Amino acid sequence: MGETTQITLRDDVIRLGQLLKLAGAVEDGGHAREVIEAGEVTVNGETETRRGRQIRSGDEVRWGDSRIRVTGPA
Repeated sequence: MGETTQITLRDDVIRLGQLLKLAGAVEDGGHAREVIEAGEVTVNGETETRRGRQIRSGDEVRWGDSRIRVTGPA
């Protein structure tokens, strides 16, 4: 398992595709769309295929060796 990246949100939510880009897990939005639609991404342990899924503080996103933990606004 790779490193865990922690992302602190500025707002209450971020869309899944945007989070993957922000964390550097994917190269761009097209790549995010591909891996999400292929069912390769999980949110809190469940496969997610919606790029627009809203991610909130406390959620954990995984794709391949990437693990992203989301914390709330400061």
